[in-house]
Amino acid sequence: MAGKPRRHERLEARLGYRFADPELLERALTHSSAVSPGKRIERSYQRLEFLGDRVLGLVVADMLYRRLPKANEGELSRTLNTLVRKETCAAIARELDLGSELNLGESEARTGGANKDAILGDVAEAVIGAIYCDGGLGHAFELIERLFGQQLALAGSDRADAKTTLQEWAQGRGLEPPVYAELERTGPDHAPQFTIAVRLDGYEPVSATGNSKKIAEHKAAERFLIREKVWKDAL
Repeated sequence: MAGKPRRHERLEARLGYRFADPELLERALTHSSAVSPGKRIERSYQRLEFLGDRVLGLVVADMLYRRLPKANEGELSRTLNTLVRKETCAAIARELDLGSELNLGESEARTGGANKDAILGDVAEAVIGAIYCDGGLGHAFELIERLFGQQLALAGSDRADAKTTLQEWAQGRGLEPPVYAELERTGPDHAPQFTIAVRLDGYEPVSATGNSKKIAEHKAAERFLIREKVWKDAL
């Protein structure tokens, strides 16, 4: 006999983690606006977000320590702050499509809460906290390293501003801003690969593949700049 369907089964597939206690994930996805005032502490994601923020900081600090052996304390701190800021967490939340899974109050939903950086950043941390509570540090570490590893590669790159550089280059020639279009998505939900093309009027498109849309867009912009000899082929 088939088991009862799990409400967030597709999200669990994207996370690459199946919860022993699905209620933890449900709480991680519940904004305080969806809960009566007297039950917000126990039923919203606030406490899990607090915990997830600390777990994220620890794991990212460990990643930086291991991956950047020549970086000093100041450099490590700056890169850490870039990776754990709300905007980065919100970008990760969008890659996981957490917005579509959120439990929001009517007013918050009506004002676009599912697409607000502040809420998406918080819920990404809450999901990390939920995985830590459910499966321990090892599973949380695995998820964070997979999701934030490519972000780390960009944060430590002298070419982290490829999209900005390309836009400024286009504007300097009186062109419309570059347009990025998803060509293909392949791979399992928990480890997708995105192929993105960057298009600019008067130029042949350039495409690239990465394990997030942001990474693929960055790579496509970088390849465009190299092809047009704005940047050299190697740093």
